[in-house]
Amino acid sequence: MSLCAEKGVAVLVNRPYEGGGLFRKIRGRELPEWAEEFDCASWGQFFLKYILGHPAVTCVIPGTAKTRHMLDNVEAGSGRPPDEKTRQRMVRLIEEL
Repeated sequence: MSLCAEKGVAVLVNRPYEGGGLFRKIRGRELPEWAEEFDCASWGQFFLKYILGHPAVTCVIPGTAKTRHMLDNVEAGSGRPPDEKTRQRMVRLIEEL
């Protein structure tokens, strides 16, 4: 994606939740307290804010049939995005699970 950012090419991320695999991985786990640092209130927002925090990403299409998930997805676009250091911390957290 770095090349896309350098060249000004739009990046569209479709169905970013790995078919629900990310949610299975965090099932039963509490959202880390430090997620508040970037205005994150749910795991869905955590995943979307990670993607939206990448400078090359132009649009994310999470896709859902549930209204409550759609509303949560919309909230991911609000508030502060995670910076690169925080995005690296997010990756480490998920990799450790």
